[in-house]
Amino acid sequence: MSHGARGGGGLLRLSLKGLRRDLRASDVRALFVALALAVAASTMIGFFLDRLDRGLTRQAGQLVGGDIKLEQGKPFDSDLRRQLEEAGLTLADQVDLVSMASRDASFQPASLKVVDGAYPLYGKVRVDLGGGIEEVAHGPSPGSIWIAPRLAQLLDVGIGESVQVGQSRFPVSGLIEREPDQSAGFGSFNPRLMMHLDDLEATGLVRPGSRVEYELLAKGPPQAVARVEDLLARLERQGVEIEDVREDRPQLGNALERAEKYLSLAGLAAVLLAGVAVAMATRRYVDRHLDTAALLRCFGASQRQLTQLFALQLLWLALSASIIGALLGLAGQAGLLALLTRFLPLELPPPGILPLLLGILTALAVLVGFAGPTLLRLKQVSALKVLRRELDPLPASAWLVVGVASLVFGGLLWLYSGDFMLSLGLLLGGLAALVVLWTLGWLLLGAVLRLAGRFGNGAGGAAQALRLGARQLARRRQASLGQLLAFAVTFAAMAIITLVRGDLLTTWQAQLPEDTPNYFAINIQPDERDGFTDILNAGDASRSALYPMVRGRIVAINDQSPEDVVPPESRGDNALRRELNLTWKEEVPTGNRVVKGSWFASDAAASPADGTVPISMEDGLAERFGVDLGDTLTFSIGGADITGEITSLRNLDWDSFRPNFYIVFPPEVLERFGHSYITAFHVEDGSDVPGKLVSAYPGVSLINVEAILGRVRELLSQVTRAVEFVLAFVLLAGVSVLYAALTASHTLRTHESGLLRVFGAGGRLISRIQGVEFALLGFTSGLMGALLAELAAAGVYIGWLDLAPRIHWPMWLVLPLGGALLIGLIGHALSRGVRRQTPMASLGLLGEA
Repeated sequence: MSHGARGGGGLLRLSLKGLRRDLRASDVRALFVALALAVAASTMIGFFLDRLDRGLTRQAGQLVGGDIKLEQGKPFDSDLRRQLEEAGLTLADQVDLVSMASRDASFQPASLKVVDGAYPLYGKVRVDLGGGIEEVAHGPSPGSIWIAPRLAQLLDVGIGESVQVGQSRFPVSGLIEREPDQSAGFGSFNPRLMMHLDDLEATGLVRPGSRVEYELLAKGPPQAVARVEDLLARLERQGVEIEDVREDRPQLGNALERAEKYLSLAGLAAVLLAGVAVAMATRRYVDRHLDTAALLRCFGASQRQLTQLFALQLLWLALSASIIGALLGLAGQAGLLALLTRFLPLELPPPGILPLLLGILTALAVLVGFAGPTLLRLKQVSALKVLRRELDPLPASAWLVVGVASLVFGGLLWLYSGDFMLSLGLLLGGLAALVVLWTLGWLLLGAVLRLAGRFGNGAGGAAQALRLGARQLARRRQASLGQLLAFAVTFAAMAIITLVRGDLLTTWQAQLPEDTPNYFAINIQPDERDGFTDILNAGDASRSALYPMVRGRIVAINDQSPEDVVPPESRGDNALRRELNLTWKEEVPTGNRVVKGSWFASDAAASPADGTVPISMEDGLAERFGVDLGDTLTFSIGGADITGEITSLRNLDWDSFRPNFYIVFPPEVLERFGHSYITAFHVEDGSDVPGKLVSAYPGVSLINVEAILGRVRELLSQVTRAVEFVLAFVLLAGVSVLYAALTASHTLRTHESGLLRVFGAGGRLISRIQGVEFALLGFTSGLMGALLAELAAAGVYIGWLDLAPRIHWPMWLVLPLGGALLIGLIGHALSRGVRRQTPMASLGLLGEA
């Protein structure tokens, strides 16, 4: 090696020259494709989630409606307002509730947002006031309402026409296109109706026991917010729900939050498959360069210089693949955003630079983790290999390769998830599953090969191709097994997404009884109870019992502050931060099952000497709070405190679509407080019962469960499409595994093809043999994928949806046949160059690895 080559500049030039020459080699192209796919998958999701994160941070004030938002079930007093205003904050009042809006014979549930003259504190409302869409910094004026276009369409109402809300009618003066503080969640499933605070009393919707949220919004500089920190802490201890944009950044709905995690895991699956492809292609890359390394050793190159040379060469490869992958990821995130944009409550900023840097880091990590141990062979090559070809350095141990790759992939899991224990659990579980799947795959592959050999004993051309193809697959069983596992995981992932999209939700709905309630009725007043029931009975509506409902907040557990008693992970539980719906019942409610303790005695209504009454608690909430039989809970209800002792724990059927309560009191304890009634009922399509109820009792809120389920189904469909979009990269990464496997075994396949030609095999027979080989691999991968998908689906059914698992017979047919067709076609197409090689050229590769 010359003196110039020994310097840094010489190594740099030599590495670039070597890379230009190597780009003609199939194994380097396989490395490039695998790295580019890994970067594309990670940066696509990274770009999207980064834009989402920065958009939420930038517009947090708009999403909340202010720098601070206080929520409770009753109006805020004037003393609190004075303290906030003296601290330098601007205030705005807002009331949220759900009610029915009607016009003529049309009735629709609507989310009411009642605002004052200070609305909005941040941003502007885009609204059509009759002259086209414009941006205004105020809400509707007293005496009129604004509604969402969807509500206008459902009620067939236009600007200037009137809508009935509660006991009053209001003209529609505007159509809302977008609110600056638009929220996500179940409230947004109903179309919006916005009205002025001065008109709320005339509707008659706010009555004792009504489900109403009073919100006090505050806007001000950070110094003003800091001045009220002690006040906010005191209010939170008193049960007021506090949302501070500096600490409690508003998030999207639960479905989209799950999608974020799901997308990240799908991207990591693509990275994992790409890593497998890198490991396979690296083996061929190293085998090709052993002679080059030996020659360089003859010219005086040291082990350190060899390491630097090939590291630089692969560094340029990783950087160029990162650029291509980042461009693909940038285009992909635009497609991902287009699929989810309808459900994003904010405009997202342009992509940042951080995901690109993470993508490059991912490419380098994959290269180091999956290729590093194999590349060490180049450092260990002896100069004598030039004369004695058998002096190849020993290949890296399979366990070393798997161990290093696992550590690197675990680090990537930690980087992308931010949860060390989750990453560790997934990593250890994945390694354990790898051992089990490897054993099952070995047995399954052996069974398929034996079966193929038995059916290939005939004399026909197809039988001969089947027998020879199976033999070639068996000869490379170790490499075939690695491909089998990679493709099985890919097929299983695609199958699970299909199940999530259709079968899981469909099965859940199919297991619900035909008379499952499709309407909820809330805010039924005591004097309306009998008349409301009469209308339901006259309309042949099947209904649950009418449950009285009082709202109360837990203020003490065992005479201590709840935050001091419950486990640390439950201190932020929503049941502690808001008022709970409480009821009383003489008998165990329908759909409830006492799992511990005993139900109230017949004389439980009598007030005990110490003022403590028996209560029944939902077992899941008791577990979260760390309480059991004999513990006491103190509730603040209507300005009075009531203490109850837990005498029974109940298991609830939350999927029954009937009213359920965390806490149930015995009769004659809560009747003295203002209360309303709630029920659920089922009516057939086209029934006039809902219309009669709204006409007779406009203050009662009817919630159409079918409409909510339709909205959930639509959201799930959009999120599933986004996940399928990402899993297309997973499939491409799986194809890259096949491509890398072909390059790794290129020399051996070429030699086998040459031998077959020498013994008289024509191009057609060789083509059939290779087609059979890949088809068998795809068929076996499909079987393993179906098994993995069934196991994963059973886990989802049992652990998440609480449904009885079942076998999906069509999948056992589609995945094996689809796998055989897909991998057979791709593998056959990529092997075309091997079949075209002349016998002399093929046999000339006999001495190569």
